[in-house]
Amino acid sequence: MADEIRVFGGSGSPRLTGAICECLGVEPGKGEVLRFPEGNLFVRIQENVRGREVYVVQSTAFPANDNFVELLFWIDAFKRASAASVTAIVPYFSYAKGDKKDEPRVSIRARVCADAIEAAGVDRMITMDLHAPQIQGFFKVPVDDLYAAPVLCEAIKQLGLSDIVVVSPDAGFAKKARAYADRLGASLAIADKQRLDHKGGMVITKVIGDVAGKTAVIVDDFTVSCGTLGRVADALAESGAADVLAAVTHGVFAGDCMDVLERCCIRKLLVTDTVETQAVPPSAKVQVTSVAPLFAEAIRRIHNRQSISVLFSS
Repeated sequence: MADEIRVFGGSGSPRLTGAICECLGVEPGKGEVLRFPEGNLFVRIQENVRGREVYVVQSTAFPANDNFVELLFWIDAFKRASAASVTAIVPYFSYAKGDKKDEPRVSIRARVCADAIEAAGVDRMITMDLHAPQIQGFFKVPVDDLYAAPVLCEAIKQLGLSDIVVVSPDAGFAKKARAYADRLGASLAIADKQRLDHKGGMVITKVIGDVAGKTAVIVDDFTVSCGTLGRVADALAESGAADVLAAVTHGVFAGDCMDVLERCCIRKLLVTDTVETQAVPPSAKVQVTSVAPLFAEAIRRIHNRQSISVLFSS
């Protein structure tokens, strides 16, 4: 019994937890979350976890702060229930953008979150496509940053597209975009993006690379407003692209993002199921592909003391 994989799901990832458990052939762990009128959260484990290695799945998306604090409470509850180890599966780590002090008098939010997760007692963390990979260094415990590229590239291949050019929305994502291009046997183009403020203001000055007459696939790690995707798509259309799609790991989606998506020339947006608590319902243009098998394999390998380096092929 002590060797049985126990996977619990928080409020942020109930469907992904179920899919992971189905891949592993186990039942989801029993637990509950209570929300009191003043906003307090209360988590309770409803089965014995003493001496067991526990995995808790919780994306920190809408409501981001509630789900993050809930994650801390789950970790603490498992440690106090004498679990042998607690691995946090955080498919989408929402504060990953706060990885540096890039202006005066601001918090390095990702570091604060890393400290809080460690203080709660986590033994290991597994996440996907961190906005800034160096965040792994904010933790003293092991952090495995999985890549969605294999899953999204397989979904792109199934669409039967021809003459593909992979497009990075900015220079910063070019290295990861190259990995997509290599997997798809495609060329690479880069949009020259200039961000104007923290409110999403930005402009695309030009597209570097040949996109004329080709099927352009914009790739990125996450989208909230779809603003960058929409502007890049319009720039690609102006540059002569025959068709425009997008593939994004984390479909966070907020505000009028679906209106933006509907208005722009993106024909289809592929996302994974790392986020399932979006503030707005997705458009018919959105196609979800599951990363549950990837997380399940990571859990299986860690649980069986096997190497997971094979999973880091981007």
